[in-house]
Amino acid sequence: MKTRLILLLALGTLPACVAAHPQKRSEIVAYVFPQNVRLQPGQINADAITRINYAFCNIQNGQMVTGFPYDTANLSLLVELRKTHPRLKILVSVGGWLWSGQFSQIAMTRDSRQKFIQSAVDFVQSHQLDGLDIDWEYPGMPGAGNPFRKEDKENFTSLLMELRRAFDAESPKTGRRLYLTIAAGASDQFLEHTEMSIVQQYLDSVNLMAYDYYEPGSEPITGHHAPLFENPADPDKFSAVGSIKAFEKAGVPRRKLILGVPFYGHVWGHVPDRNHGLYQPGKAVPNGWASFASIESTMLNHGFTRYWDSVSQVPYLFNSEQGTFVSYEDTASIKAKCRYIQDHDLGGIMFWSYADDPEGKLLKAIDETLVTASKTPLKDH
Repeated sequence: MKTRLILLLALGTLPACVAAHPQKRSEIVAYVFPQNVRLQPGQINADAITRINYAFCNIQNGQMVTGFPYDTANLSLLVELRKTHPRLKILVSVGGWLWSGQFSQIAMTRDSRQKFIQSAVDFVQSHQLDGLDIDWEYPGMPGAGNPFRKEDKENFTSLLMELRRAFDAESPKTGRRLYLTIAAGASDQFLEHTEMSIVQQYLDSVNLMAYDYYEPGSEPITGHHAPLFENPADPDKFSAVGSIKAFEKAGVPRRKLILGVPFYGHVWGHVPDRNHGLYQPGKAVPNGWASFASIESTMLNHGFTRYWDSVSQVPYLFNSEQGTFVSYEDTASIKAKCRYIQDHDLGGIMFWSYADDPEGKLLKAIDETLVTASKTPLKDH
């Protein structure tokens, strides 16, 4: 890795524009994922957001393409928001869990990378966007059964380096600087299969997906799917803080780390009535994914009791009669994470996804804590 970094320095390929534009305030990044739904005027609260990542574009024949019927209309509506919200940036996210299948192929050679990069530049400019978010799940790993290669590690670096170079060359033509970000898996495996100390130099920010640590069916027991701090009782020792520290150790400056939070929860069934269901055997059940809105309206105080893990700083629900356990995020845990972001000088917060909190309760908690309220120190555990 050190040899590659020396070579890149010698070639003069490090992105000076990124280094020259350090972040000075907390970013609030919203993933907007309408799929087959057309967005309506007034649907997005742009007052409380600094950046929108529109998800997802697909990749076909090595090029970026729209993924859903209303993408062009939806992007146009979002771009219109900039007229009244000049600090707002509109990016498009490409890939995701189900559409990352061509990344390994397009990153493999310089020619395949250039074909994709030109399509990305054309897409961003034709829609008057502010940049691109690469959501490759995952370099060097199968993700949702996707093709992968051991060469993905170096090819991922080359793809981002060449994208940064192309965006820098394009920006003077439009007078608008183009952003480049990635969605990163919050795991040691992601770090093992990437060169983050090099990659981060080409990026404006790293959106750390600090959720889904525990998912029904992937682990034999229940657990917090987005804990802030590590609970000593957790056999896997998961936490967002642990992931943040690992990415820092891997070479990512904390001001480039955007802490991801989920606006949804996971549901386990067949859970014994011990420890209110936490870290107990559990099984996947139908409808095992639930938005914050549905959790609050159909579960909280509807046979489910809310508990608070004061160590991990997250809530959970348990229905002892049904044997059902729910891990989720609420306004209290969101505020705790915002305070951590402030106290530790991270780049900001990201959430998936906007539609899961239609009343804006979680977004309001972010705005009140991260933007408008005086912070209360929250010490590391």
